[in-house]
Amino acid sequence: QVRLVESGGGLVQAGGSLRLSCAASGRTFSAYAMSWFRQAPGKEREFVAAVSWSDGNTYYADSVKGRFTISRDNAKNTVYLQMNSLKSEDTALYYCAAVRWVVAGPIIHSPRVYEYWGQGTQVTVSS
Repeated sequence: QVRLVESGGGLVQAGGSLRLSCAASGRTFSAYAMSWFRQAPGKEREFVAAVSWSDGNTYYADSVKGRFTISRDNAKNTVYLQMNSLKSEDTALYYCAAVRWVVAGPIIHSPRVYEYWGQGTQVTVSS
């Protein structure tokens, strides 16, 4: 059974940093894209960043480029999201998600293609 467990959320002031973690278990993820999404109250779930488990290629939403960094640790089966220069508009529930590349194809930014989701971790940025 696949499990994705997020941690690391919290309350931080604008301009601060947080690092989110996603511990993955239940299968080998070498053929997967691992992503972070976020959802603010009253808004749709939106893509933040993705990493290819096999080769480490990364992909980012324009809104976080230059501020967020996604990475993975194969030995720990964990994906990270380092968030710097946080803004109030980054406040949301952040989700870890996984999808096989053969399923997602080029649309890894769409939450509808994802096969597995974590329960989410709250990030609140105060201004």
